[in-house]
Amino acid sequence: MSAYKRRDFLKLSTLSALPLIASAVPFNTFAAENNQPLSKDSEAVYFINDGIFYRPEDFINKLQEINTAAPIERDSYGEGGAVEKLLKKFIEITGKEAAVYIPTGTLANQLAISVLCGNNTKAFVQETSHVYRDEADASQTLYNKRLIPLAEGKAHFTVEELKKSVNYHKDGEVFVGGVGAISIETPVRRCENQAFPLDEIKKISAYCKEQGYKMHLDGARLHMATAFTNSTVKEYASYFDTVYMCLYKYLGATGGAVLCGDKVVIDQMHHLIKIHGGGIFNNWPSAAVALHHLNAIDETMEKIKVKSKALFDQFNQLKGIKVSPIENGTNQLNVLLDKGIDPAKLNTRLRGEYTIVFGLPQQDGFVKIKVNATLLRRDNKLILDAFKEAIAFAKA
Repeated sequence: MSAYKRRDFLKLSTLSALPLIASAVPFNTFAAENNQPLSKDSEAVYFINDGIFYRPEDFINKLQEINTAAPIERDSYGEGGAVEKLLKKFIEITGKEAAVYIPTGTLANQLAISVLCGNNTKAFVQETSHVYRDEADASQTLYNKRLIPLAEGKAHFTVEELKKSVNYHKDGEVFVGGVGAISIETPVRRCENQAFPLDEIKKISAYCKEQGYKMHLDGARLHMATAFTNSTVKEYASYFDTVYMCLYKYLGATGGAVLCGDKVVIDQMHHLIKIHGGGIFNNWPSAAVALHHLNAIDETMEKIKVKSKALFDQFNQLKGIKVSPIENGTNQLNVLLDKGIDPAKLNTRLRGEYTIVFGLPQQDGFVKIKVNATLLRRDNKLILDAFKEAIAFAKA
C-alpha cells in the first residue's frame, strides 16, 4: 500500500510552515548569484506528489501565461470553449470515438461501470483499486452493482484468477446475476503506483471479448504507466471500452476528469452527469491548464524518467542513502536511509534550506518518493549537492 494518502500532501507541502525562506543560505545564494528571485513554491522540488499541485498564485499566473499565448474560451456546462478543445485532444490520444467532461474521477468511474454493466449486476475489480476502496460503496448504494474484488493486497490479477472467480460465482449461486464489466486501475495508488502488466491486460481483454464482458480503465495516472512501460495511452485504451483520465494528478488542474469511449456509451453520460449533480456551469480554468500540460505530457514524462534515473544513479553513489525501484513500478521508488541519519533533521534541512520536500520512513523502513515534473525545475547537480549537505547535517 502506498504510504502517502492524498490528504497527506496538505501537511507535507505547506512551505509556509517552514523556517523563513530568507534564512535559506545555499539555494538562495545560488539564486542571488544568478540574478534569480528568491525561492518560492513554484520553484520547489516535491518528492511526494504525482505532479504539480499549483498554489492559487501560481495557478493564476499559469492561466495568465496560457491566455496570453492564446485567449481562453469559456465553456458552458462542460461543452464548447476550452473544454471542447480538451476533449478533442483526449479523443486523439485515446483513439476513442467520444469524450465527456465529468467533475470527479469517482463519478466517471461509477457512471462508466454502471452503463457498461447495463442490467447485469456484477463487476470484477482489484481489491486495492480506487473503485473498490475509495468510492464510498457507490456502485452498491447508487447503481445496484455488486463489486467482486480480486487479488487482495496486490496491484493486479491474472486472467486465470478472473476466470476462476467468474466460474465460482456462476456455479455457486442459485439466482445468478450476470457479469457486466471488469474494471482495471493502472497504476495502482494503494500499491505504490505499480502498473498492471500490459501483457496480462491483453489476455484479460481477449477473454472478456469472448465472453461479451465490457472493460473499464481507471487511468487516473495512465501517463505514468505509459512512460514507465514504454507504451502509449492509445495502446492501453484499445483494450478497454471506456477510459477515465484525471485532470489534476499531473496535468495541473484544480479538479475534473475526462471519460472516453464509444459514442453510444458517452452519449448517455450527459443526462447521467446532470441528474447526479455534476453539471458545473464553467470548467474552463481547469480545462485550459490541463490542456496546456496534456499537449506536452509525453515529452515531459520522458524527461522525468531520464532525469530521475540519472539522479538516482548518483544518489546511490552517496554514503547513507539507497534508492531502489519497485516491481512493475512507475514513478514511485523506495529510499533507504542509514540508521545513522536522522530522517526528521534531513527533511527539515532539505525543506528549509533547499525547498525540497522529501518525506519520512514508513513502517517498512523506506521513504516512499515519487518523481514528477517539479524535478525538472532544478539541475540534478543542485539536487545532489543539497542532499549531500543535508545528509551530513542530519547524521546523528
